Amino acid sequence: MGRTSKAKKEHYVNNKEFLAAMVEFKNMVNEAASLEKERPRVTPYIGECFMKIAVHLSHKPNFINYTFKEEMISDGIENCLQYIDNFDPEKSQNPFAYFTQIIYYAFLRRIQKEKKHLYTKYKMTDEMSIMNMDHNVQDHDTSSYLNSNKSNEWSREHVDVFIESFEESKRRKKNKNTTAVDVLMEN
Repeated sequence: MGRTSKAKKEHYVNNKEFLAAMVEFKNMVNEAASLEKERPRVTPYIGECFMKIAVHLSHKPNFINYTFKEEMISDGIENCLQYIDNFDPEKSQNPFAYFTQIIYYAFLRRIQKEKKHLYTKYKMTDEMSIMNMDHNVQDHDTSSYLNSNKSNEWSREHVDVFIESFEESKRRKKNKNTTAVDVLMEN
């Protein structure tokens, strides 16, 4: 029995067409600059490629469950537009990989930013709970406070673990930077 060859899977962005569009856009930008005309807008095809790359990357397992996925996609596209002039077709024939990397790192920056916001929110909530507990102790009404916390026991543990791991990450980063500075100072 002979094997039937599977049809080659179509990629969601054709790299050859994307490269041709990038070369054409780069030429339009250079021509407008030499004629001192207004810079041309990114073509709809290039914008569509950025959008497809960002959306597809957001469905990867390491990005799928974030609630701020739209912000990640927007950041990725914005970064592509910001760094579009840095793509050099003479150095690389793969705009797909170039812009995928830009979007990937934009996603990581957004995740870090959101974690920092969440950390701030959790710390403020934690501090407010402590202040509230002090107030309740003064009023001799701790039973309602304690009962309300029992129902949130799992979420409280989750928040505590998140705060602890975030602070540990900050300490490790600080120690790493301190160590690097110490090594430079010794030399």
